[in-house]
Amino acid sequence: MNETQNQRSKDSLDYRIRIASLNRHQSIHSQVMHINNGDEKSSINYAMSFTKGLEHNPETGLVQNAETCEALIDAINGGEISPFHAIDVPTAEGKRRLWEAPTAGFVFDVQGPDAQEVTMAPPPGLGSSELTFEMAEVYELAVLRDTALNKFSELSDEIAGPCERLNKLSYAMRGFCGRPRLTAKNACGDKVLTPGTVFRGSSPGVGIGPYLSCFMLMGGGNTKSSVESGLINYGAQTINQKVPKASDKNFMLEFDEWVAVQNGYSRNNTPKTGTGNYEENGGELELTFIKTPRDLATYVHFDALYQAYLNACLILLSQKESQDFAPFDSNFVNLSGEFPHSRAGGFALFGGPHILSLVTEVATRALKAVRYQKFQVHRRLRPEVLAAKIAKSENEAFKAAVGGAASTNFENMKADLSDTLAKINELFHTEDLLPMAFAEGSPMHPSYGAGHATVAGACVTVLKAFFDTNAQLARKGESVCFVKPEIAERDNWQPVKIVTTDSGDTLTIEDSDEVITLEAELNKLAANISIGRNMGGVHFFSDYYDSLRMGEEIALGILKDQAESYPYDAFTLSVKTFDGDEKLITRS
Repeated sequence: MNETQNQRSKDSLDYRIRIASLNRHQSIHSQVMHINNGDEKSSINYAMSFTKGLEHNPETGLVQNAETCEALIDAINGGEISPFHAIDVPTAEGKRRLWEAPTAGFVFDVQGPDAQEVTMAPPPGLGSSELTFEMAEVYELAVLRDTALNKFSELSDEIAGPCERLNKLSYAMRGFCGRPRLTAKNACGDKVLTPGTVFRGSSPGVGIGPYLSCFMLMGGGNTKSSVESGLINYGAQTINQKVPKASDKNFMLEFDEWVAVQNGYSRNNTPKTGTGNYEENGGELELTFIKTPRDLATYVHFDALYQAYLNACLILLSQKESQDFAPFDSNFVNLSGEFPHSRAGGFALFGGPHILSLVTEVATRALKAVRYQKFQVHRRLRPEVLAAKIAKSENEAFKAAVGGAASTNFENMKADLSDTLAKINELFHTEDLLPMAFAEGSPMHPSYGAGHATVAGACVTVLKAFFDTNAQLARKGESVCFVKPEIAERDNWQPVKIVTTDSGDTLTIEDSDEVITLEAELNKLAANISIGRNMGGVHFFSDYYDSLRMGEEIALGILKDQAESYPYDAFTLSVKTFDGDEKLITRS
């Protein structure tokens, strides 16, 4: 090794030590503490814990053997699942599903915050009005599963009923004092949910324009015809934004089916096969643009997790005919090759290939961190399980098994949700169970945090760091793209919105009374993907809300490490957070 190589090797080692020291100092300074809501110990038989995959009592739905649940917890907290599999767990006939990566949170990474150095606040606990409200939200999304998403932006009868029922709950009447919802004010000045605000998520801009982000529909390029095609160029291949039309089937409407699924078996004992997820027409799948909550739920049932953000990145890069279209963040004028005096040169360094890889790379860090929250900290039950507890709340064997306080809380939830449950039972011919869009119900990991939402927070944060989020969706002549606001104003660009017809066959570009910014559409994209999981019945609102922000923190840490790795001083990125603040990322 010559002297130059030796110095480079030393510099590389020094950099890694410095980054590790910075991250460790930040961790010590912030005093990260992982705190759950105490529900796991609030009743015997782990009534508020994730127990899917263990044996459940066919009458009460509670875990059959609490000692087995304790053995599982001991195994995953020890960082190795194999000791649990050595236990003689009773099994029924058929294939059993396995828990998904319960020890991923113990893995180390060399960039970004450690998986255990980020955390989430405890989710709403049993007995809280917030938990009752977000359970009602999941039920109401099931009611609306086949309603056109276009109606989520207007005064429609279909959305008015769920809004009225939700607004009557005590959490809403007290002004949404926990995790904020997007609301409007009624004639009395009270904050209420409306068809235009309900189920929208909670970040700047998510209430502007159509419910569905344009990035879930539009094609690449910057012309009217290319945008309306819904086709995105992926190198020499093409991505079609149309998806197979979702089947209208609902699952787990009877208690014996629910018990079988909780025991780790899905319909026909084969997870995700033979379940009729898609409609067929003469043996062919019928393609449609996403148009209903069921379509969106089915998309996030089978997506490649980061694919919506990769698609958004490809769309934005395809619009860059000039530096005025889909502009990069103006703060890194010295970094990107699209500017005349670039120090970095773009492309592999703060250009297209760099962001295309980074927007997907952060997903792995997000998944490890959220797995630690899921399995080692919260072990929160899924909505399908809370619904079953509500359904069994008046069963004497159930009441005796869960104990007094917990039993009372389940009964109170059932009483508070009586209007919503009556609608569920009327539409789906069930008895208070949550109709599931997926035959196998939830995945084999706890509810909190949400993997999709954590990845959404991380990936969208990277996109917001690279691109100028003040850019506006607009058209002039045949051009349609995100354009710099000063150019839009100077040259009289018309703000537009992109929607699908109720049939889902075509897209239309319509004039918009409101300016739709890139920040708004990226925030909306994160909310769509995250709340799409709620539409399937597998997550709560707080899973989205808190996970999104943890994903953001992970991405900001990785971007900070990227800044520190740049060998010059002129480095600045700006990121608008999901809470509306602006973070500047610079070298130390």
